Order: sequence, then structure tokens, then C-alpha cells
Amino acid sequence: MKVDVVVAGGGLGGCAAAMSACANGLTVLLTEETEWIGGQVTSQGVPPDEHQWIEEFGCTKRYRTYRAKVRETYMRAMDVRGEPAPLNPGNGLVSNICHDPRVTLHVLNEMLLPYVLTNQLIIALNSEVSDVKKNVRDIKEVTVKNKKTSNEQQVFAPYYIDATESGDLLPLAGMKYITGAEAKSETGEMHALEETDPIDIQAFTYVLGMEYREGEDHTIAKPGMYNFWKYFQPDFWPDKYLSFYAPHPITKEKRKYTLFREESGFPLWEYRRIFDIGQYNLPFTAGDMTLLNWPQNDYFLGNVYDVSKAEKEKHLYQAKQLSLSLLYWLQTEAPRPDGGKGYPSLKLRKDIFDTEDGLAKAPYIRESRRIKAEYTVTEQDVSPDFNEGKTGKEYEDRVGIGSYSIDLHPSMAGKNYLDIKALPFHIPLGTLIPTDMDNVLAGCKNIGTTHITNGCYRLHPVEWNIGEACGALVAFCIKNGTDPKSVRNDAKLLQGFQDSLREDGFELEWPKEFYQ
Repeated sequence: MKVDVVVAGGGLGGCAAAMSACANGLTVLLTEETEWIGGQVTSQGVPPDEHQWIEEFGCTKRYRTYRAKVRETYMRAMDVRGEPAPLNPGNGLVSNICHDPRVTLHVLNEMLLPYVLTNQLIIALNSEVSDVKKNVRDIKEVTVKNKKTSNEQQVFAPYYIDATESGDLLPLAGMKYITGAEAKSETGEMHALEETDPIDIQAFTYVLGMEYREGEDHTIAKPGMYNFWKYFQPDFWPDKYLSFYAPHPITKEKRKYTLFREESGFPLWEYRRIFDIGQYNLPFTAGDMTLLNWPQNDYFLGNVYDVSKAEKEKHLYQAKQLSLSLLYWLQTEAPRPDGGKGYPSLKLRKDIFDTEDGLAKAPYIRESRRIKAEYTVTEQDVSPDFNEGKTGKEYEDRVGIGSYSIDLHPSMAGKNYLDIKALPFHIPLGTLIPTDMDNVLAGCKNIGTTHITNGCYRLHPVEWNIGEACGALVAFCIKNGTDPKSVRNDAKLLQGFQDSLREDGFELEWPKEFYQ
């Protein structure tokens, strides 16, 4: 097969890259390891986590279209009460569009459909890049393998975008990359470690979906590792892991959680609630639904990339057991405000992810391998301690904007949370371009950030912007007979590329008041 660009990984970055490349007339092969495109918001079950200005500005036009289509789907398919503006389908605390993963799956497939119908875009589900042939600085071809049938196909393209969740193309192509934490001597970052630690990688999480069915008993079978997780308590944790206590991400003090809203404590049920029955007229007695992605099911006992297959399978199994054990504890032993124990009315909704065990199709990977990039964003670029204005560093080669705090979850190295302020930031083109390859781009969480700044560049709108910029860059390079490094280093080419981005709905600057 010959295409203009291979996009490895069908998450948000990969889908956005494919949309952008196709809209610019390119042919694209998009691979996806699972049966679902959409990555963290679909197959991994993490509703969009966004900044406070997202309804007005701070994302690309296509991302805004995606958000609008999510709401339109509910308004069209459901009998919504009143005229909510704007609709938050689940009234979840984490997002203004907290919703069912299946809705994003529908929306993304709809957005990509025009290109699929004309065969401009081929989506290879249950597939991964299994082999790479290259010369010194270019990938020449890749082998794409179907994980279910084992069928293989050789694919040739002038450009390749790695939008996999863990940066899986990087080791296959023999590229330089970083895992874990850099040393302070390398980055000069205030919160960096004194020495590098390649296993200081954030926890990953297996999400599951639950419905509350008042008066019914939906207790699952006791998970095989339940006794282990019931008594598990990390050194830096203030109580048993399966409890309603965890460190506050910012202060590290013991923080109380509750299942439902009480007089005190953080209500976990509302945190990532994806269906609020109070907003809909229903012909059927249903309950509210939420996604279980909480402090208590972050898994940090081992990593799942750059380890043996047996090691990977062990940690995937144990992470699944943790999430199922947390559900079982909630159903049978969680303290209730009335003095009783357990919430047996919690129902594991296996249909949400269409899986036998009810867990998401893939784990939520917070921290990927990261390319050795032409430019690496450091804490100094985004911290209010190092920038006088209301934004972080305003790069000459910026290709987008984003905003989120530096939010690091507990790590494989036994480190606690790190949650510190970050200013609204810009996305430099140099972070997408590897130093050691000329026809490969980073289109996901694998860009040139440090362990610390990964914490603010890894969320949904930013990942989308990164991927979309990659697709646009490939199209610009092919059209102008140039290459990514030249676009970044030649002022005229860079200006032309940025002009094309603005015309296509990219926001490269925050509103004027942010710079005053």
C-alpha cells in the first residue's frame, strides 16, 4: 500500500492528524490497536479534561466542532429536558461535556466518514505497526499487522506520525527517546529530581463504568486479587488504598472522599459522571452512570512499555484487578453515612466499553515515551515563577495553545502527586519534530516535553491540537516540497505555515488581555 502519510495510533491526536491531512487532500492510513478510535476519551474511558475558557477560546476549530457534535448527538437522540445551554450530558465535575465514550466514538467516525467513503482514509482497526524499515534519517516502509488475524501488509509513505499512546513507533524505528524523569542538571527545572530516573513514570489506570440501580443488588464476584488490594497501603498514602482517603494532589494532606455528595468530602460519583438522569425524559427506569477513574485505582506497581511481554501482561492484569477490587469494595465494604457498609446497587456496565470484563478496552496511559525533540518544553516555559505575564513562553514557532496545571500522578518510582500551577501556554512546533529523523513527527503525548511538563501537555484539547498540527505540517511540506525542520528554521516558510494554520481555525495566540 502507498499513502501520503501513515498515522500510527487512532487516539485523539491520531484522529485529528488524519482529519487535517485528509482535509488538505492527502491519503492516509490510520492504525488503531483496539476496535475503537478515540484513545483516552473512548477506548480508555477518560472524559474530556479541559481548561476554564474552552467554551469561548483555547482550542482548534475542529476540536470545537467535535465538542459541538457531542452535544448535538445527545440533543438529537435523547429527550432532553428544558433548553440547557450548553448541555453537559453527565453533569460531571471534570468537564462541561462529560459524556459516554460511545458518543465520542460515534462523533469521530462521523467526522472521518467523508474521507473513508472516498477511500482517501483507511482505518485499520485491531492493528499496529509491527516492523519498520529505515535508512539513517528516514522511515522507508512499515509493516502493519492485524492483531486478530496476524495478516501483515507493507505500507510506503513519505511521512509517518507516531500518535500511539506509548510512543511505540520510536523504539521500532531505533529513534532516541526519553522515559521517566530528567535530572535537574539537564533541565534546570525547580521540581526536577537530582538524578535521572527512567522509571519515574506516572501511574496508568484501567477505567470501568458503573450505573446506580437503587434497591438492586449487582455485587460482582470477588476479584482474585481482592485481599491484596484491600490491605495495600503505599508509604506515601494516608490510609488503605481501598478507602475514602487519599493525598490531596496539591497539599499532600489527607483528603476525604465520598461516593455521593455529603456534608463534607469530595463526591467521587459526580467527578466523572457521564449520564445524569435528571436531564432526560426516559421511558425506562435508568440510573446515573459514572466512570471509575479515581485516586484509588491509579496503578503504579510497574510499567507496560520497555518491559518484557510477561512483565507487561502482569501489570495489565494487576491494574484490572485493582479497578475491579475497588468496585467490589464499594459494593460490599465502603462505609455509608448511615453507618452501614457497601453499595450493592452499583452495577458494572459492561456494555459501555463492549468488553467481557467491563473494563475499558485499553489502559489510560498518562505518560508516554518522549522524542528527543528539536525543542523541549521545560517547567520554566510555563511556570508563573519564571514568566511575568499571564501566559507562558510565546514561541516564535507556535502551532497552538493550551492550558492545564502541571498535574503528575503517583509514579512507578514511588513518588507522590505533583500538582503545581502552570500559565496558559503555547505549543512550539519544535516539540513535534525529532532531532534524529526527517520524516517522522510526534502526534500525541510523545512530544518534546519533560516528565514535569508532560503533566500539562497531555490532556485532550492539547493532544488534539498536536495531532492536527502534524497532519497540517505534512500537507504543507508535501505541497511546498520542503521538510519539517526547514519549515521551523526558515522564517518565510514558518510564516506561511502559521498563516495556513490560522486560516484552518488554529488559535496560535491567547486573547490580547492575556499578554497585558
